[in-house]
Amino acid sequence: MIRSILFWWLALAAMSSPSLAAVPCGGSVACPLKDGDYRIELPKNGDIRGAYVFFHGYKSSAELQMQQRPLVDTTTSHHLAFVAVDGINGNWSFPNSARPGRDEKQFIADVLEDLRQRYGFTPDKTVIGGFSIGASMAWYTACQQGEKAVALLTFSGVFWDPLPKAEDCVAEVPPTIHFHGTADQTFPLAGRALGANFQQGNAYDSMAILRARAKCDVKDAKTITLDGIKCDDVPGCIRGDSIMCIHNGGHEAHADMLDAGLTAIGFPR
Repeated sequence: MIRSILFWWLALAAMSSPSLAAVPCGGSVACPLKDGDYRIELPKNGDIRGAYVFFHGYKSSAELQMQQRPLVDTTTSHHLAFVAVDGINGNWSFPNSARPGRDEKQFIADVLEDLRQRYGFTPDKTVIGGFSIGASMAWYTACQQGEKAVALLTFSGVFWDPLPKAEDCVAEVPPTIHFHGTADQTFPLAGRALGANFQQGNAYDSMAILRARAKCDVKDAKTITLDGIKCDDVPGCIRGDSIMCIHNGGHEAHADMLDAGLTAIGFPR
């Protein structure tokens, strides 16, 4: 009788919690949560100092993202776990997106909490990032719950119109590094319309919003070089520099850019 009561109490606790941290996962096995899942690969040498939480691009998935070995291997070489979060049917439901659906703010909060419970990845060990609309998802995460990450490192995607106001974001906007190509036709720097009702945002205007909220000192901006790309580095932000790297390429996320970005953030630590 006592064992039966204990079983049902544990089952109820598991159902009421967004985390299923007791369920083994990793490698080819997804880590399950209430409204979705993520995949994770840890550095093979066992020297694990944090995690890079990555949101995939349109029509991709966590499983497919793990097959992008240059990004995964570069991340683990920095002693970070590579975490691929799974969208719904290859998409994300951030504000003003063309695919409304899951409450992504809550789901991502659950992912970050599960990573904390399961692996000990506290905010000071967690970098968030993504590519294309996955980068957009990372930007909204930084805006809505930036206190849960130590940095934002993204490629080829920003906010969507109507852009949030600076005051819509939390004050704890993390230090930011963003790579974007002048030849990007999928998510141009100036943004573009998708049909009659949806509009990708302007990358410069999006960065200005985060910089304004983080109280960055734009008058003291300097030029630095990451992966051979000249980047606009704005200091004086509440939590660290805001860096925008404009290259002459297209819609892309290269391992060399990721390597330079993680180094600039300070990983490994």
